[in-house]
Amino acid sequence: MGKYALLLFDADGTLFDYDRAESWALEQTICDIGLQFDEHIKKKYREINHKLWVAFEQGEVTIADIRVERFRKLLSAIHNDTDPVETGERYLSYLGKAGFLINGTRELLDSLYGKIRMAVITNGITETQYGRFDASGIRTYFDPIIISGEVGAQKPDTAIFKILFEKAGYQDKSKALIIGDSLSSDMLGGFRFGIDTCWFNPDGKPRDPDIPVTHEIRELSEICRIVNL
Repeated sequence: MGKYALLLFDADGTLFDYDRAESWALEQTICDIGLQFDEHIKKKYREINHKLWVAFEQGEVTIADIRVERFRKLLSAIHNDTDPVETGERYLSYLGKAGFLINGTRELLDSLYGKIRMAVITNGITETQYGRFDASGIRTYFDPIIISGEVGAQKPDTAIFKILFEKAGYQDKSKALIIGDSLSSDMLGGFRFGIDTCWFNPDGKPRDPDIPVTHEIRELSEICRIVNL
């Protein structure tokens, strides 16, 4: 029996290839409204979206704000008068179909399933995240799946971790491990809640000395070693 009995997985950038999904959904959306998709639009959108999600982690904006504001700002920046609400919903519809997985995800889940309990804790929009779990075929591996847009709390706030533990009927923090690619939400949230953390860092980014990390991995397959499976 390994040290851990419950693994909390982040979704985007950990299980899902979010960069690929975002690019595909954005290209479909931009083409649908009659514009030519290019690197300038992609870069501008990512800048706007990133700032909004950072603000969300800090409790400064809501999911509802993000749904509209990222396209209001983008369309304004490229001088287009398409309705940002409609454009935002169109984008989410595409994103919900983009269940692209990071290499090694399915193999890892297959190797862990039935041997250790797995849950998901993700900052995201409810219907989009569920859509991608269904599109990728990995939803059944996890119980529970906790999405910030559904429960009204977000990482790194410890409230979302408390919700997951309550829904899981689980109490032993010493046997729980959060796995994610974000220092500011996954690692910081796990540290604040008092559980071990595993930073998925495939690009070898530098650590933040102010955010303790229990484990660091470059490939998802390394998780099996950490949990002794």
